[in-house]
Amino acid sequence: MPPPSLIKQPPTSPPSYNRQPPMPPPSHIKQPLASPPSYNRQPPMHPPSSPPSHVKQPPTSPPSHIKQPPTSPPSHAKQVATPPSVSSTPNANTLSGAKLILAETVDFRKQEVIKMTEQLLHSIATGDYEAYTKICDPNMTSFQPEALGHLVEGMDFHKFYFDFVLGKNNKAINTTLLNPHVHLLGEDAACVAYIRLTQFVDKSGVPVTQQSEESRVWHRKDGKWQNVHFHRSGNPSALGPK
Repeated sequence: MPPPSLIKQPPTSPPSYNRQPPMPPPSHIKQPLASPPSYNRQPPMHPPSSPPSHVKQPPTSPPSHIKQPPTSPPSHAKQVATPPSVSSTPNANTLSGAKLILAETVDFRKQEVIKMTEQLLHSIATGDYEAYTKICDPNMTSFQPEALGHLVEGMDFHKFYFDFVLGKNNKAINTTLLNPHVHLLGEDAACVAYIRLTQFVDKSGVPVTQQSEESRVWHRKDGKWQNVHFHRSGNPSALGPK
């Protein structure tokens, strides 16, 4: 056995003379391009900012030979005045003010009817027939205890008591109207209901108080209130019916 140092080992790599350079592909074989040539790259399509010059565009304004209507009326034309703007919805202040005025008007008319009733009762208490006829309608109707259930029409029935009862009674008479309640029946008509207390002194010198329940219908004619009907219930009055 020869010593190990004398044994030839195979080379770990082939000798350099055995290495062959890589063979390039033949020139007649076309290889695919890794990327397209630069002349094939197209820029992204965007709409042109302005049309080409060869395309005719419609005119943005009409030709100068076409007359345009004036944007504002000529100075010599009459202008229609614009009415001031008024809100169609009334505010709370307007509504409350209207209600207040209406309430005051209604209250005034009711007080006017009550005042006329007091004047009528005063003419009865004083025996003033002339004043009584000015307040009453000539065809006034009435229901009262002295008429015994009949409807009285006209003034003759009442005049009898003015002439023979009230006219001869010189004693003091006090009439009080209590709890008057007025119904307004339109612009020119009203009805009032109340309690009537009549105080006087009889022949024996004894003070007497009589009560009756009355209602009167008023009608305004030519701006003046007139009593057209009344109803009185209770016992017949010692001073006569009115």
